[in-house]
Amino acid sequence: MSPADNATARAQKGRNPGGLHPGVVEEAEIILTFDDNRLASLVFGQYDQNLAHLERRLNVTAIANGNRVTVKGTPEASEMARRVLEGLYERARQGGALGTGDVDGAIEESTLQGSLFPAAEEQPAAGLTAFDQISTRRRGAVRARNAAQNTYIKALKTNELVFAEGPAGTGKTWLAVGYAVSLLEAGQVDRLIISRPAVEAGERLGFLPGDMREKVDPYLRPIYDALYDFMEARHVDRGLQTGMIEIAPLAFMRGRTLTNALVLLDEAQNTTTMQMKMFLTRLGEGSRMIITGDPSQIDLPPGQKSGLVEAVRILDGVEGITRVTFKEADVVRHDLVRRIVTAYDKAAREAPPEPPRQDYRDRRP
Repeated sequence: MSPADNATARAQKGRNPGGLHPGVVEEAEIILTFDDNRLASLVFGQYDQNLAHLERRLNVTAIANGNRVTVKGTPEASEMARRVLEGLYERARQGGALGTGDVDGAIEESTLQGSLFPAAEEQPAAGLTAFDQISTRRRGAVRARNAAQNTYIKALKTNELVFAEGPAGTGKTWLAVGYAVSLLEAGQVDRLIISRPAVEAGERLGFLPGDMREKVDPYLRPIYDALYDFMEARHVDRGLQTGMIEIAPLAFMRGRTLTNALVLLDEAQNTTTMQMKMFLTRLGEGSRMIITGDPSQIDLPPGQKSGLVEAVRILDGVEGITRVTFKEADVVRHDLVRRIVTAYDKAAREAPPEPPRQDYRDRRP
């Protein structure tokens, strides 16, 4: 969106007018007026929740009135808020859904653009974005929300095998499924094959009733959730019936050669070394492979090495393979999730090492 065409901005500077932000010497006021009231309401969010989130993140005040919003804060923060709101308005024009996570993404993108184009005369042209995106028919364009996701999407588009490691909530699996669906819809692959190791996360589920699909569905439910996010339910169901989409536990991959397919292995931290080697060697002509996992959530028995950790170490530097690592700061699921992950990581770093477990056969009376 060009500010001249779709919004008007007015900046005023003074010596802490009205005492809005104590301690702030200089304050700016920017007024944005958007042409389309409906799109403006999408930008502001339900009950102005997007504006409230913008206020918390940038320490500004944003007051909406119809299709107009007034932003007050430091000159730098107000200018950042203007760029974010204009970017969100452009996304709304393109039909994208907007939530607080998109506000975070727009802030990250605007920050990166500011570092890439620091001088005013070097600002990117209207419509140019710093972050890459994937697009599916149902979801439309999905843009990276931070630099790590941007690196991840670029890696998916340029490499045949991608390892993605990091904590829950960083979008590793969700973006991988979205990219897989985009390749399927573009005809670049014929099938989607998605797998997970069937390892219980600290629970004993016992013998589950039903046929094979009913037994493994509880382990694969997050994959179904992501598929339904990016595809119409009827298309997912038809793909499962015709074999165009295959979701199966890792054990069913043995002995197969997977050609012209996008192959995704999720929760790979729970694979053994032999399982990972077996899976990696399934790759056939015209196929791509994505492997995601969180090394901090390994549910294997004590003493059992994680196939993901071993594979990343062994395959480091191999041509055609890349690794993307997410940190706790890259969590996009919810602000509270990010704080939870950070707290657990801090506790793990500060905790004293646990003594090695002693096998009961080695104990002496």
